[in-house]
Amino acid sequence: MGRKRTPTKLRVLEGNPGKRPIPDEPDMSSGLPAPPPHLTEYALEEWNRLAAGLHRLGILNDGDAMSFAAYCDAYGWWRVATEEMNRRAEKGGPLAAIVDKTSNGNFVQNTLVGTANKARADMVRYASEFGLTPAARAKIAVEGGGGGSKFAGLIGKKANG
Repeated sequence: MGRKRTPTKLRVLEGNPGKRPIPDEPDMSSGLPAPPPHLTEYALEEWNRLAAGLHRLGILNDGDAMSFAAYCDAYGWWRVATEEMNRRAEKGGPLAAIVDKTSNGNFVQNTLVGTANKARADMVRYASEFGLTPAARAKIAVEGGGGGSKFAGLIGKKANG
């Protein structure tokens, strides 16, 4: 099966390090995709934080919207689980966040730990697809050799300034 292919737009931003011909991709450019209506509050917050910057880079279009929504969903569920574990820790100490005591006195992992871990893993996996991890950004070619990434000022930039 081999390594997964790098999306063409990311390959261009990376400076095409393998120097292989870059294939033509179907033009899926359009306006900034609207967030799907099923996104939770936290997922929508993440969409609004990153979508415009990714769209400006040509990485997010209508064809990518559902994959990006999956990233945002994973972020939302990770945040919900983590916040609930934090609430439990505030009430009962750090151990209360990660374990539950059964009726017979045994300790078992709190199910929120598994939920948070799975959502975190999904989030990182999807994030790398969109160049949102340090390792993915490290591959991006530097403009003019000045030490600034082509991502500078685009990812996470608020719409109103």
